[in-house]
Amino acid sequence: MDGRGGSFVAVRRITQDHSHTAEVVAGSGAWIGKGFSCVCVQGSDSDPRLSFDLTPSQEECLQKLQRRIEVNYDNADPDHQDALKELWNASFPEEELSDLVSEQWKEMGWQGKDPATDFRGGGFISLENLLFFAKTFPKSYQDLLQKQEGNRAMWEYPFAVAGVNITFMLVQMLDLEAVKPRTMTGVVFLKLLEENEDAFDILYCITFKLMDQQWLAMNASYMDFNTVMKSTQHELEKQLLLLEDITHIEDMPYFSLLQ
Repeated sequence: MDGRGGSFVAVRRITQDHSHTAEVVAGSGAWIGKGFSCVCVQGSDSDPRLSFDLTPSQEECLQKLQRRIEVNYDNADPDHQDALKELWNASFPEEELSDLVSEQWKEMGWQGKDPATDFRGGGFISLENLLFFAKTFPKSYQDLLQKQEGNRAMWEYPFAVAGVNITFMLVQMLDLEAVKPRTMTGVVFLKLLEENEDAFDILYCITFKLMDQQWLAMNASYMDFNTVMKSTQHELEKQLLLLEDITHIEDMPYFSLLQ
């Protein structure tokens, strides 16, 4: 993370009669969101002098993913609006959304009543990642959204904004905006992407679940989010580098975390 002051939203968990509600509290600090400071650092295997040749298939897969990464969230685009509504319905199927700009969004861990302001750092792909997670691994998604597992902190990380951070961290870690990968983790990932066009979305889900696991193991609270994200990235890089010979994202040991 750089030294710029951003804004954060912490989610305080309140327990009453064994039911959980969320109270969103705004504050100041080095955090993600409207200022969107990066919470990750480039891995130790990074070297700008390195360059790896791609097969035509890998190059095509990378370019396709890069086109997704380049799309900004546009709150005037009907397709983007529909995707946002779909995310709400997948997250809270029994609660009707009153409007695309609503205080209800804070229930999901957005900083304010308009999620569009939080997509600036991650782009439309960060919404696609969340929606993929909600539809493909609904139990794991709901467990994280509702903070149903483990002994949670009084001040929890905001689910949705953390999700945008994870998208941003993965793009940086895998060096996905470069013409060719310059890290071994990027090379390993492109092999996985070549076999499964959903590899980035699946890796996102794995990373989100791993981040929450790290959060619980470290007994973290919101001021520890940066540390947890760095630990998550380190663990993910280590896993990818140890598994250079795997060709399917489902072969990653951490894939078993998803349900």
